[in-house]
Amino acid sequence: MQELIIDLTLPAERYLAWYRGQAGRVMMHSRDGRRVSLPAHHLRPFLTHMGVYGSFVMRFTAEGKLVSLERLE
Repeated sequence: MQELIIDLTLPAERYLAWYRGQAGRVMMHSRDGRRVSLPAHHLRPFLTHMGVYGSFVMRFTAEGKLVSLERLE
């Protein structure tokens, strides 16, 4: 299993594009510089009225399948 740490700043206005059907994925960068494309629905548990903010650890298989996404304290 592989891990990436991601610091995410996603204002609510940008996340709303997913609800409107204008976007299906969120592009972000990990702390080590890798580009990550994640289906927006995986961020829904972390969505507040301000958007999605914080640091997250993403765990995935060698094939790139998401195993877990957790907010870091």
